[in-house]
Order: sequence, then C-alpha cells, then structure tokens
Amino acid sequence: MAMRIRIVDAFTDRPFAGNPAGVLLLDSGGFPDDAWLQRVAAEVNHPETAFAHPLPAGGDADWALRWFTPATEVDMCGHATLATAHVLHTTGTATGTVHFSARCGILTTTVRESGAYTLDFPTAPLTGAPVPDGVSKALGAEILSAHDTGPHIGDLLVELADESVVRALAPDFAALVAHSRRGIIATAAAEAPSRGYDFVSRCFFPQVGIDEDPVTGSAHTALAPFWSARLGRDELTGLQASARTGLVATSLRGDRTLLTGGAVTVVDGELLA
Repeated sequence: MAMRIRIVDAFTDRPFAGNPAGVLLLDSGGFPDDAWLQRVAAEVNHPETAFAHPLPAGGDADWALRWFTPATEVDMCGHATLATAHVLHTTGTATGTVHFSARCGILTTTVRESGAYTLDFPTAPLTGAPVPDGVSKALGAEILSAHDTGPHIGDLLVELADESVVRALAPDFAALVAHSRRGIIATAAAEAPSRGYDFVSRCFFPQVGIDEDPVTGSAHTALAPFWSARLGRDELTGLQASARTGLVATSLRGDRTLLTGGAVTVVDGELLA
C-alpha cells in the first residue's frame, strides 16, 4: 500500500524551524488499525504524526483527525492540526474554514490572507496546584507557581522567575515523568516585549516519548489565559524557546483560544508500507 506523506514545519515561516509533524490524508473509509498508525508515527519519529480522513457532508466536521507521538496517541495537538490544515489548503483539498472532529471535540482552522493559519481550540481550565515534590529539582529551577491545565492537555504549568531561567533549563527527564499526565510547561514573562513576544515557554513531555517539544500549540491554550490574566490583554504572542524556536499568536475568547502561526512543507513523498 502506497500513500502520500508530508512533513510540515508548523508555527514558523521557514524550513527547519518550528515543530515538525508528519501528515497523512487517508481515504474516506476510516482509520486503519491503531497498531499501524502507531508504527507509522514511530517510523516518522517526529513529535506528532497526524492522520485525517474526510467525513460525509452535512455533519459537524469535515475531517476526522488523530495524532500520535512516536510512543502513544494524544488527546490534543496544535502544531499537527496546523500542519494538516496547511496540507489540505496547499494541495487544494480544502478551502476556507475546515472543521476537524478529534478526541477533544470539534476544532476549526482558517487560512488568513497572510498565509498563516488560525486554530480555534478549547481554552484550558487552569487551577492553582501545589508544586509536587521533586519538580523543582528535576527542572533545576525554583518554581514561583504551579497550575493544573485540565483534562485535554493534562500538563502542569509552572511559572519561573524570568526568561533567562526558562532558556537555561536542562531538566532531568527521567525524574519529570512522574509529575503529570503528559508533561511540564515552563514559562516566564518576556524580558523585552519589544522583541515581538510577550512570554516565553518550554515544554517537556517525556511521559509521551518527547523529552522537549519544539513548539506546542496545545500548551498555548493554557499559556494564553495564564498570561492574559497577568498582562491584562487578550491578544498576545508567545515564543517557545526550544532549539528550533517558534512563535504562537494567541487570542483569548473565553472558553476558546485562537492560535495563529505559519507552516512550511519540507518533505512530500510516498509511504510504501
């Protein structure tokens, strides 16, 4: 069986930056066996591989969408959704707003005149949480506050002293595994907002086979309400300070968060298995 596979760098406007995702558009017959999907994701070996198939006309969604890391399926993924929308639009498979049916509900993507994409995702319900024993030591930094991000992403969001502390983190990934369902979002305010971003973050997900995720759209559904409350603005831009880096523009809309970023296709080929 041969099918088209693309690798797309998301939340960036240039190749080899942002977050890479595999994208496979399937036939309308549904998803293949879960074990096959997981093997493909392990072979692609990027933070996420997205699988989508078209749905019958007239329903709430146009495409069914699932995401797999090299190790497991996840409930929500921003960058691979953006990557899928990019493939749909650049191949002429879809135009305008696309509705996806996923584990976390109905997600929509819209292409802008600039060529960037806006994702409409559920806002993470933040609740204050005690700092679990061992997290500060595993991160190698003092934690100012900690917050649970709810069921869809299942991360622990931790606020650190400043941008330089976030950038300098060198976590003990084995020690982090025990401290959340998916991972840790570390964040701080930008030291110089004039550089074009309001806050920084880094995301560590060893629990699902990703020590550090380059740019995490889903994490920004928690970062948006967190920083909007502190900075007093609903429109913000986050810089994920991984080695690849990427920018995510966020717009808080109550129980929904809009995430905007660019995407670039870097590989277009055939999967022969």
